[in-house]
Amino acid sequence: MISPLPKASIIQYQRLQTFSAISFDLDDTLYNNLPYVMHASEQLFWFINQTYPATTAWNVDQWQQLKHALFTRHPELAHDTSAARYAMLHQGLLHFNYSEVEASKGAQDGMTCFHHHRSNFTIDNNVMQLLERLSQRYRLIGITNGNVDTQRIGLDKVMQFVLHPGHGVKMKPAADMFTLACRQLDIRPSALLHVGDHPLSDIAGAKMAGCQSVWLNPCMQQRHKKAQPVLPHIEINQLDLLLELL
Repeated sequence: MISPLPKASIIQYQRLQTFSAISFDLDDTLYNNLPYVMHASEQLFWFINQTYPATTAWNVDQWQQLKHALFTRHPELAHDTSAARYAMLHQGLLHFNYSEVEASKGAQDGMTCFHHHRSNFTIDNNVMQLLERLSQRYRLIGITNGNVDTQRIGLDKVMQFVLHPGHGVKMKPAADMFTLACRQLDIRPSALLHVGDHPLSDIAGAKMAGCQSVWLNPCMQQRHKKAQPVLPHIEINQLDLLLELL
């Protein structure tokens, strides 16, 4: 039996103040991210195993263990997913006694493979239409911890810019990207409304940076009771409710 769609729901915890720009988290807010990342990861390791056969001795968990070991030695990698994946591939290939030249080329080619598959989709038409309508009244930007190619998936048509972590800019919930966004928009933090699905990265991060927030919580889980350090201004379970809300 097909489950009925959840009833549209808007919960207001704090009154929204005047704002002039809206920032969106991307992964799991504007699209379901998991299938794309899983497929990209599968294609990456297929490529590495085919091109560098010695690596077949490792499974995905062992590669992940290497990446987390690199975080311990180089904490800055935890704020740059692309740099962390490159470092993992490079160090892994060196571990299997491939030369520095082979390891560097393999890591770079692996990243090219991963990024191709990771961004091999386009935003759903309904979501794009929503963003287009909002862009007629507000400046729209993206603030993401991920590394999707926003031009390939079509967001460059509706967003003025998209910020990613790395190169000294920390991931959400750190204030870095929120502060940088407001500086580039030339607005005060309170004039930015951030929309995202994650109670810590998006909601707590935005509010700690002085911005307003909308929590997209599709299943209306009561996560804020246990896992959410602060309440959002607004909670919604469907993205298109933004039109009704704003």
